[in-house]
Amino acid sequence: MGLQRIEFGVRDASADAGCCGGGACDYTPPAQAPHAGEVTTDLLVEGMTCEHCVRAVTAEVGQVDGVGSVEVELVPSGASRVRVHSERTPDQAALIAAIEEAGYSLQA
Repeated sequence: MGLQRIEFGVRDASADAGCCGGGACDYTPPAQAPHAGEVTTDLLVEGMTCEHCVRAVTAEVGQVDGVGSVEVELVPSGASRVRVHSERTPDQAALIAAIEEAGYSLQA
């Protein structure tokens, strides 16, 4: 079994917030057009503040059956957008469980 590569982008959507290292993030992921037949699911996740948070959520969500890639728009002072690209509509309960396993929760 080979390694699976999960592409994700991180963007600090808050002008004042900094990453773990104290500096401001300025990376903006390239725009991605959905592929034919691809399903995109957006989730708002609370409590994410840095790239470590992004990696934890991306790793857990990336293990959900059918997930092809995960992108995160980091908003340290609010709800971060987690965009899941998959072959079919993913099991919502599995996505929520993955986010909770990483230590975070969906926006109420």
